[in-house]
Amino acid sequence: MQLQGYGLSTAEISYYMPDYPSLLQVFIWQFYDEAPHFPELRKFLDHWRREVEAVLHSVRLAHARLLGPREWRSVNGIITIQ
Repeated sequence: MQLQGYGLSTAEISYYMPDYPSLLQVFIWQFYDEAPHFPELRKFLDHWRREVEAVLHSVRLAHARLLGPREWRSVNGIITIQ
């Protein structure tokens, strides 16, 4: 997935449960997703809105591409480790 442009994403989802509407709770989720459209996050949030009774307050997202051109280089020759 990393070679296809996916990177590690971390979503912090703040929400209210119906039983405790004055208590803000937090759910942390890590997953691989593709920036800038984040299709996996969108699918998850759509599922949340349809199936989970908790009301979303906010979503914070951090994303890092784990593999990119700056991290790979060709080495010509033989490297000897002694």
